[in-house]
Amino acid sequence: MLIDFTGADKVYIACGYTDLRKGIDGVAALVQQQFQLDPFTNTLFLFCGRRRDRIKGLYWEQDGFILLYC
Repeated sequence: MLIDFTGADKVYIACGYTDLRKGIDGVAALVQQQFQLDPFTNTLFLFCGRRRDRIKGLYWEQDGFILLYC
């Protein structure tokens, strides 16, 4: 179980807004296609919504993705 992200090697923050209706597959595809990055690394990816009052995060753990929404 994930307790904190101090073990993440890198943190990427996407500039601009992202459609936060996307689920795990959509956000992982966005990481691969738009940013040409591997979502299966020890990296935390953060995305902001249009109103900039919500954040969605994607993180890979050994047994699957964690999708955070704040």
